[in-house]
Amino acid sequence: MIRSLGVTEDKVAAFRSLMKRLECGTVSVPLNHHDSDGREIDIAVTRLAATDEAHRLGAIAVLPGGPGNSGYLDPVLRAALRNEEMAGLNERYDVIGLDPRGVGYSTKVACEPGPRGPDKPGPLTKESARKIYDAQVAANQKCANSDPAFLGQLTTDNVAKDLDLVRAALGERKLNLLGFSWGTSLGMAHRSLFPAHTGRAFLDSVAPPWTDLVRHTKGSAEAAERNFGRMAAWLARRNETYGLGATARQVREQVAKLVTDYDKSPTTYTDLQRPIDGSAVADLAKRNSTEWPRAGKALAELRTATGTTAPPTVKEMFSGGQMMGEPVPGAPEMMNMTMNWAVACNEDSSRPDFTTAWRAYQQLVKRHPATGRSWGPPVMCPGWPLPVQEPTVKRGSGSLVLAGHVYEFMSAYDWTLQTRRAIGGTVYTVADDVHVSTTRVPECAADVAKYFETGRIDSGCAGSAIPN
Repeated sequence: MIRSLGVTEDKVAAFRSLMKRLECGTVSVPLNHHDSDGREIDIAVTRLAATDEAHRLGAIAVLPGGPGNSGYLDPVLRAALRNEEMAGLNERYDVIGLDPRGVGYSTKVACEPGPRGPDKPGPLTKESARKIYDAQVAANQKCANSDPAFLGQLTTDNVAKDLDLVRAALGERKLNLLGFSWGTSLGMAHRSLFPAHTGRAFLDSVAPPWTDLVRHTKGSAEAAERNFGRMAAWLARRNETYGLGATARQVREQVAKLVTDYDKSPTTYTDLQRPIDGSAVADLAKRNSTEWPRAGKALAELRTATGTTAPPTVKEMFSGGQMMGEPVPGAPEMMNMTMNWAVACNEDSSRPDFTTAWRAYQQLVKRHPATGRSWGPPVMCPGWPLPVQEPTVKRGSGSLVLAGHVYEFMSAYDWTLQTRRAIGGTVYTVADDVHVSTTRVPECAADVAKYFETGRIDSGCAGSAIPN
């Protein structure tokens, strides 16, 4: 179970020691914050108390990603156990974790998942896309109508309000915030709604200050194709190893050809559950720099693959383990897909009709020949019957650092700049393409720790190193 949480062998003893220190509890909050006398739900909370109580500076709440990720073990996994720099935060700060409403040990509900994608490999046809769209509409209506009183209250603002009640229950005048991915939206909402109760905030891989899934997919896709240009140049410099081309342009052309070829003739291997078609090739081209050596080797293998079993690196890249959101026996729930679904759709201001979604998808594939096929049509939320409730975003004057990663696509760097224009703060630029890498890289983590100790921070760091 411990291994399933990503704890390496050398850190198992430290993990067990930290877990003995971790305090656990629940805070009751209103399901509907506009009806404080109505139904209550429970929010699961953890605390790793500061080890230097005499010099304690306060509490840092770790805000998980998703939406739908558990934060219950984050004080251990994202802070104290991560590296020496992050562990130092726990000397003078209590580190707080929580499962947001709808997740893990907090009150939650479950919906049957919607459609998983095309029913056959190869290019996505308009007919197949229409079937996926219609199935998603039906799934959205079935889910939302199964418990609208609960599902309609799964929003970023409501989680921010829960967090402020957690703050009050812990007896803290202010909470400092360390947010990751969707947790940056949560941090923005808490700071906007409760500026007097928000201390220092460091938000890593910043979400945009708007909620529009069509626009979101478009921005991510553009960033992914740009970053493939860096990958292509890296592969070209190592043409003797990968054989994909001696220039970035040749690599681009070779990968685009592989996308087309595997869409024309998808391959089903006896030892791989996923067929290899153009979308699988594009998925390899979309990997971040930490995976370029393996992805490059897999692309090279696909150029010459002839057998009935998958080439070794292709098999390694696509075998996969647990499905996203699938619980690990004996471990806390780490991701709740119903909460992810409900928050995304409650807040999505696009909810496109089929014609709009299909056109957007066609444009992605046409404009991004290497990576575009890895995206499906933006059809997560059409037919969701509950009202749109966008998160609160207001400009504030409190201490705020927005960490943007120049080359990543999950949180495009431009979104960091848009967010700063909307709410203020200081941009901390990370020169990598790795989502939420800041606290994992010692030199960057040292800046994060310094910020929470002093309120000051440098302009950025190099981030995750590109492989040799």
